[in-house]
Amino acid sequence: MSQPQDISNLSQSFSNAVAISTSPVNNFSPGSPYGQSIYPGRHTKVLKPFSTGDIKILLLENVNTTAIEIFNKQGYQVEFLKTSLPEEELIEKIKDVHAIGIRSKTNLNKRILEHAKNLIVIGCFCIGTNQVDLEYAAKKGIAVFNSPFSNSRSVAELVIAEIITLARQLGDRSIEMHTGTWNKVSSKCWEIRGKTLGIIGYGHIGSQLSVLAEAFGMNVIYYDTLMIMALGTAKQVPTLEALLRQADFVTLHVPELPETKNMISTNEFNCMKDGSYLINASRGTVIDIPALVEARKSGKIAGAALDVYPNEPAKNGVGLFSDNLNSWTTDLTQLGNIILSPHIGGSTEEAQSAIGIEVGSAVSKYINEGSSVGAVNFPEVSLRSLTLDDNDRARVLYVHKNVPGVLKTVNEIFAEHNIEKQYSESRGEIAYLMADISNVSVSQLKELYDSLQQTPFHIVTRLLY
Repeated sequence: MSQPQDISNLSQSFSNAVAISTSPVNNFSPGSPYGQSIYPGRHTKVLKPFSTGDIKILLLENVNTTAIEIFNKQGYQVEFLKTSLPEEELIEKIKDVHAIGIRSKTNLNKRILEHAKNLIVIGCFCIGTNQVDLEYAAKKGIAVFNSPFSNSRSVAELVIAEIITLARQLGDRSIEMHTGTWNKVSSKCWEIRGKTLGIIGYGHIGSQLSVLAEAFGMNVIYYDTLMIMALGTAKQVPTLEALLRQADFVTLHVPELPETKNMISTNEFNCMKDGSYLINASRGTVIDIPALVEARKSGKIAGAALDVYPNEPAKNGVGLFSDNLNSWTTDLTQLGNIILSPHIGGSTEEAQSAIGIEVGSAVSKYINEGSSVGAVNFPEVSLRSLTLDDNDRARVLYVHKNVPGVLKTVNEIFAEHNIEKQYSESRGEIAYLMADISNVSVSQLKELYDSLQQTPFHIVTRLLY
């Protein structure tokens, strides 16, 4: 697609001063992750970044190929690794990249982000974002996106499987058969029909699980810090204790927060029904595992399923889940009717494909158009795409400190141009302004860029044209 005539003719005149990228090659339209416009007859204009070379993306931890396909289609330079990286190696890698994609094993702390001089966006190809220093990223003008929806069904289905497996002691029977032991028993093996499932956290996963459990004939109750409308015949209970005292199966679906750390410990186990079951597919810190070990040894609970742990190995391999990682590992693994899985709640082909599309699309829209809708640490701002008729337009993306006087200063810089669209939003100490301005020739871009860079409120400035 050709560029507007005035830009095309003048681009060579200052190319030695500022690198002009040839990427991206495609634009993202709302609701269309692969770039085709959903509005008939409307052709969006491909925007290019000013003052940067080709966009470089680093993908770690075997991010799904759907994301790689999206990024390659945009013309980005993509480096793909199947594993996470040690901190020192990651510091070297992150210095030059504009975007990084991670899953749950990579910790992007302040020390690492301090070295990310060109980084503008982080994609967490998972639900959680606790592995990223979100506050520091925002202060550096780095938007963070995640996938809050795409693996909900996969996690919910795993929990249903664990409920049945625990109720029938299926894990123990399978282990016995693998060692040649035939142990056909029915004592303390149950149907789940008519039993009560208590869901702690009635969000995307908890609510889907609620529907599935009712289809199996279970009674569903749930506890959440918010008042949430129930699906089906589920009932919200007012306190965590009320849920624990009624539920035959308790499952957790809460984020990792200071207030959720060890939210199930000795006192909570004492509140649970004798012979009940506990399932955790949320975050490893929400259960006091030594207390769980004692509750299982005493027979207070009849079994448990854990998919997440306070400390998890950084890679796959034999012997990595050991007492060196968590001091209670041996005590836990020696217990009967305990299902242990290696953080696979969202590890299905369907979920990982959907996550790749969801996060890959969000990251690309932020790079290509500046849209921050869905960012977890950043003001959410978006403007409609420019069209092919918008020949002399530039899009200004200006991340700045949230202080008085910014709009006045910025609009004075825009004085020679017509402001066609402008939107600003703040979140805490950070604000984000997007503006489409017209009557902009390529020869004016450098002056405009430098003026914005020199403002005292500036954090990150990007120009797309």
